[in-house]
Amino acid sequence: MTSDSDDYRDRWRRYWDKRSASYDRQMPFLDRVLFKDSRTWVCSQAAGETLEVGVGTGLNVPFYSANVRLTGIDLSTAMLAIARSRPNRQDLTVQLLDADAHALPFADASFDTVVCTFSLCAIPEERLAIAEMYRVLRPGGLLLLADHVASSAWLVRGIQRLLEVITVRQGGEHLLRRPVERVRAQGFEIAKVECFKLGIVERVAARRPELDGSS
Repeated sequence: MTSDSDDYRDRWRRYWDKRSASYDRQMPFLDRVLFKDSRTWVCSQAAGETLEVGVGTGLNVPFYSANVRLTGIDLSTAMLAIARSRPNRQDLTVQLLDADAHALPFADASFDTVVCTFSLCAIPEERLAIAEMYRVLRPGGLLLLADHVASSAWLVRGIQRLLEVITVRQGGEHLLRRPVERVRAQGFEIAKVECFKLGIVERVAARRPELDGSS
């Protein structure tokens, strides 16, 4: 890894480490008002060997079914510490690792399901992250995403564009991304897309093709 990459990791690790103490207080409001049942929508579809990219403080863990064997990765060691401090679910196997979404430390075709909720907006190179998700999914494996995206309403989109000048610089938070477009361009087969709240929230279910020339 280059020194520039090390600098990037250190900067954003420090940022999210500082945010970790207040994160769990902020998210319930957003879940209730903006994201609704997105955690349930995503996690209830996961099965088998499942990777959660950007597991954060582990807010999704209660929503997984017992047929999941969960591996969660995050760049923030402070957030992972909070996730590890949560009460254990006896019916769920969970492994939490410090890792970078740009270079997942897993072999090709390692997982049946990959999950990422409200994290792609803050991953600097979303194309690289999605390519890594594709790589570690088994052929036929399921990708499940939920995030805030560019609104379908032009006025709201204009406000997002103004806000993004600040949010990207201060917290790496992108407001105008459309993950489904990157997912489709990567070669995934889109199974379902749901958008609501003036198109600000997008949920995606997609599969890596059974035969894609790389397996």
